[in-house]
Amino acid sequence: MGITASSLEMTVFVTAVDAGNFSAAARVLGLTPSAVSKQISRLESRLGARLLNRSTRRTSLTDVGRDFYDRSRTILAEIDEAERAVGHASDEPRGALRVTASISFGQRQIVPLVPEFVSRFPDIRVDMVVSDRVIDLVDEGIDVAVRVSAPADSALIARQLLPDRRVVCAAPAYLAAHGTPATPEELAAHNALIYSTVYSDTWRFGGSSGSTAVRVSSNFAANSGEAIRDLALQGAGIARLATFLVGPDIKSGRLVELLPDWRDPQENIIHAVYPSRRLVPPSTRAFVDFLVEKLTPVPPWEA
Repeated sequence: MGITASSLEMTVFVTAVDAGNFSAAARVLGLTPSAVSKQISRLESRLGARLLNRSTRRTSLTDVGRDFYDRSRTILAEIDEAERAVGHASDEPRGALRVTASISFGQRQIVPLVPEFVSRFPDIRVDMVVSDRVIDLVDEGIDVAVRVSAPADSALIARQLLPDRRVVCAAPAYLAAHGTPATPEELAAHNALIYSTVYSDTWRFGGSSGSTAVRVSSNFAANSGEAIRDLALQGAGIARLATFLVGPDIKSGRLVELLPDWRDPQENIIHAVYPSRRLVPPSTRAFVDFLVEKLTPVPPWEA
């Protein structure tokens, strides 16, 4: 491998030729005349050729120096163009964006937002992974994960989006047939539809008058919020589900929210989570900002 000139040496050399002498080049580059002279002498030594004829007031190119000057200008222009192209690209959201969310939240709330997002940023291609398992963002190349609760991994950045508000609800037909509970304790006399990955058969409540826990009876449990919602809509019992699942049903009257003064102490915060990097990709930043715009301060299913 041959010895090559550095871009710094080329820059000093081309500037000295354009400026006419070392003193003028030094002023342009913010160096001392001696530093300019040393850079060019080092360059000539590395190349094994004299590039400049020097006088006290003026420099002129040798034949070899003129050829090297022309080539150096071309190389420096290409370097400058490449740097500007990368700098411009780094400011523009573009490329593949890999996003993950739980099945229910992803399908109901994230996927419907994608058409507007890609319309706003047409150079981004979204790769959506909906899964209820906790995915390792780094190992599986995930750019943004939408998760309930903040991550314990300090290598991840979490941005709060909204509370994961959960409500007790039932269909009007069920309430007409079995009555409407007015207190948490009255739930014990009803059939509960249990979302088994979130709740056991003991439902806990907190409110202005204190806290309580109620043992509920159930003839159906499932590890799917969608399944619980479907049975609640059919009037099969009382469900306890996140508003992102049942908010539209409550607004339309298909379900009725019960015990609105009692909150679920297990409620958490939904976050946008992404790998900690010195430079966050513009596509990641654009998507997280888009989620904040669309989901906060009041999510659309509760507006």
